[in-house]
Amino acid sequence: MVEKVVAKSGSSGRVYLPPNWIGKRVKVIRVE
Repeated sequence: MVEKVVAKSGSSGRVYLPPNWIGKRVKVIRVE
């Protein structure tokens, strides 16, 4: 599990993940 803070990216948000996660399925759960 990885816990991150969403960064601002233009008019939306972005979460940066490790490059070896590219092409993998992930689940994002908002906790607050």
